[in-house]
Amino acid sequence: MIYSNSAERTTLLAKTLAQLLQKGDVITLEGDLGAGKTAFTKGLAQGLNIERNVNSPTFTIIKEYLDGRLPLYHMDVYRLENGVEELGFDEYFHGDGVTVIEWAHIIKEELPEERLQIEIYRKSENERELVFIPLGDRYKQMYKEFEEHECVGH
Repeated sequence: MIYSNSAERTTLLAKTLAQLLQKGDVITLEGDLGAGKTAFTKGLAQGLNIERNVNSPTFTIIKEYLDGRLPLYHMDVYRLENGVEELGFDEYFHGDGVTVIEWAHIIKEELPEERLQIEIYRKSENERELVFIPLGDRYKQMYKEFEEHECVGH
C-alpha cells in the first residue's frame, strides 16, 4: 500500500513504475470516478517518454500512444456494459507495448492471468491510497523493484 497526497505524487509514482515496464506488460486500474486512474496513466506515459497529452479514452475505448520508449495502449472499458465486443484485446495484451486498462473488472474474463492490478482509493480531496496486486512472477519481481526505487526515491 502506497499513499499519495497529490496528483503530482501519483504521477511521479507512475513515472517510477514506467521505468520497469517491458513489452507485453498489462496494468489494470480500478477506482471510483475521480480516484486518479487517468492521472496515473499520464504518469506512465511520461515515464515512457510519450509526449502526447494523455486523457481518458471514455468514448473511444482504446487510445494508442506510439511515440515513446514502448507503445502505450490506454483502455477505458467503462462503457462496455453488455459484454465485450470483439475488440482484439489479446493483440494488445500480447503486443509490443504496455496495456493499461481502466475499469478492468468489466472485462475480467478477457484479462491475462498475469498482470499488475492497481486499486486507487480516494481518502480525501488530495489523498489517495494505491494498492498494488502483482499477479504472476514477472509482476511480483517488478513490484519488488518498484518498492526498492520508491524507498530510495522518497
